[in-house]
This record gives sequence, structure tokens and C-alpha cells, in this order.
Amino acid sequence: MPDAMAVQVTIYLTEGDKWKNRPLHMEILNYLREQNVFSATAVHAIGGFMGRQRVKTSHLVDAGGKLPLIIIFVDTDEHVNRVLPTLKEMAAHRMIVRENVVIEQGDLN
Repeated sequence: MPDAMAVQVTIYLTEGDKWKNRPLHMEILNYLREQNVFSATAVHAIGGFMGRQRVKTSHLVDAGGKLPLIIIFVDTDEHVNRVLPTLKEMAAHRMIVRENVVIEQGDLN
């Protein structure tokens, strides 16, 4: 079977980001699940920076709420086009990156 094309979206957040007073990363994951997106993962980083700010690490006592979180999801182009407007609203202040990818193993079924 030839390699399949898909779209991968990465959303860069911090652990303190909220949507309607709830953790934004969980609200995004719940939304993606409700919309039947094929695969999504939230990754909690132990260090990083955003917006040319100083590096935050899990070793800093004052890092509370500032550590990076990354949500990555994969689906078809059509499905991504359908969910992206809501995600842009939910994470209006954060970076969202979209890439065309090749599925080397597995499929979107």
C-alpha cells in the first residue's frame, strides 16, 4: 500500500492557559474527540520558552502555570479544515502550526 498523506497540527500552549475557566489543553482534547479527530496527544514539556521569553523549566520554583504544553493531532485535510477555526478561537493567543505529512505506517481508518 502506498504511503498516505495527512495533516499534522501542533498547538503550542502553556499549562496555565484556560478556556472558559478550564485547562485549555483538556478543552482542546475534548473538542477534538467530540469532532471525531483521528488522533491527538498532549505533551507536557519539562522546559521550553515561547515568544522569545526566558526559558522555563520544571526546576524553577516560580514556573507554576508557565511550562509548555504541546498538542499534536493528525487527520485528513478536510477534517483539519473543519476543526481549525474553532481551535484558532480557543487558542487565539498561541501558535498553531499545520504541516502536510506522510503516514509511513498505519492509516486514518
